[in-house]
Amino acid sequence: MSVLLKKPIFEGISNQELAQQLEARKKCEKKLPSWFNTPKIYYPNKLNIEQTSSEITARYKSEIIAGKSLLDATGGFGVDSYYFSQKIGQVFHCEIDKNLSEIAGHNFEVLGVENITTIPIDGMEFLKDAEIRFDWIYLDPSRRNDSKGKVFRLSDCLPNVVEELELLFTKTDNILLKTSPLLDFTIGIAELEFVEEIHVVAINNEVKELLWVLKKGYSEEIIVKTINFSKKGVETFDFHLSKEKEAVSSYSKPLSYLLTLRKN
Repeated sequence: MSVLLKKPIFEGISNQELAQQLEARKKCEKKLPSWFNTPKIYYPNKLNIEQTSSEITARYKSEIIAGKSLLDATGGFGVDSYYFSQKIGQVFHCEIDKNLSEIAGHNFEVLGVENITTIPIDGMEFLKDAEIRFDWIYLDPSRRNDSKGKVFRLSDCLPNVVEELELLFTKTDNILLKTSPLLDFTIGIAELEFVEEIHVVAINNEVKELLWVLKKGYSEEIIVKTINFSKKGVETFDFHLSKEKEAVSSYSKPLSYLLTLRKN
């Protein structure tokens, strides 16, 4: 019988809230096993779970950064912040949704993390008043625009990183930006500045994230790094973007093929 159809099970907790927790936790079983297997974790709604990074991609991102301080300007459920905290001295987790910020803070405590500060405020507003410079700033702009629906161009995302680049580079020399895997390299490079690296992150041959490393003042060749976390192991391939245009495809002459048709 559905939990929603039963009489209240726990005092002070509605069956609707309980059902939401069960549904959200189930979605974390493969995507976020550390959260799934930790008692007393509290879960947000399933949309927040769907939008968050997986543990695999979050762990990979943490290998890119280093230093004493990082601002996660679009903190969300906090998976990326959690892994950043294992590689960097102090992490500031900004999340405009106060309820989600509180959930993330609770879970950091449950997970035993002591070097993350949760701040329930818009990350860009926090940055304007911040008196310190960060070694890194991480952003994962929302690709859901109230007026345009689901979007892919950086200038249509929230926050609009393109418009905020000047502010961002007054507070850090290093930016790690997560974008839609559908964002064209050419468009991204045209909209951004100082692109040093582009990371293409896939799981079982499906691209999940594009990660852009921006380094203030960088003007040399852009390096593309690809990684595929497959069941057989980790596959990597790196190249300079300029070499892609110089690459020449080589094909053999037509070969023989056997085509078998089968009736259903």
